[in-house]
Amino acid sequence: MTIKMQLSGKTFSVALADTAAARAWAKRLPVTLQMQELNGNEKYAYLSKSLPSAPQAVGDIRAGDIMLFGDDCLVLFYASFNTPYRYTRIGRVEHLPDLSGQPTVSVTFSN
Repeated sequence: MTIKMQLSGKTFSVALADTAAARAWAKRLPVTLQMQELNGNEKYAYLSKSLPSAPQAVGDIRAGDIMLFGDDCLVLFYASFNTPYRYTRIGRVEHLPDLSGQPTVSVTFSN
């Protein structure tokens, strides 16, 4: 299943992961989030309601990964790196631009 993500006037296709969290997220759309900067590699926003979570040690994060941290924090990674943290996969967007230098971005997810 795919959804759309609008960011900086551009529309991107997001391939959803085969997880309960991704399916639950898709049912809540459309939604616009003000995503904050963290660590020079990600944007995050807390959700108003929790999603089902099944965190796993993902190891490698790739630019474009969309994951859930805990059960209510949606994370959009714009840089690739290795991590010891555990996440629940939500989906992946290809060709995500570098979002560094932007303290906040508005992101709209829709079906």
